[in-house]
Amino acid sequence: MSQPTRSICVFCGSRSGPDPAFEADARATGAMIANRGWQLVYGAGDVGLMGAVAQAAQAAGGDTFGVIPEHLVKWEVGKRDLTSFVVTENMHERKKVMFMNSNAVVLLPGGAGSLDEFFEVLTWRQLRLHQKPILLVNTKGYWAPLIALLDHVIEMGFADPSLKGYITLVEDVDALATFLDDALS
Repeated sequence: MSQPTRSICVFCGSRSGPDPAFEADARATGAMIANRGWQLVYGAGDVGLMGAVAQAAQAAGGDTFGVIPEHLVKWEVGKRDLTSFVVTENMHERKKVMFMNSNAVVLLPGGAGSLDEFFEVLTWRQLRLHQKPILLVNTKGYWAPLIALLDHVIEMGFADPSLKGYITLVEDVDALATFLDDALS
């Protein structure tokens, strides 16, 4: 198989959350990436939304590039049947390798780890270290509190209003696909 022309980094939870819509969107995202001939770059876990997005990408015949720190290989059940499986020394290195091997960043529902990943790439964007698209898939309004927090930070003067311009909020995977098709063409 030839090298994919585009790679999409997906940050998401190592848990599935209470609403089946979260897993459904993770699976739809993985399939959408693979169906376009793009490579999935993700956290290499085989649990929660991470596992769902990778399993769907693989089922659709897509390339998968997983990156996991050595201390999480057992905890997140490192998925070793990926196209590429990279074990890093720590979390910071994981984020860097994932980011450097992608053309866009997508955030699905997740917890503190997903937020950490999001804020790092958002900060890098704010500091003009990259111009890659950062997309939040707002499944069932999941990211509404995050958007409210960013509004508050801007309103209180701790960030310029341009901060919100560095992210794109999409309501579903169809909107995500449309945005990525346009942005990466």
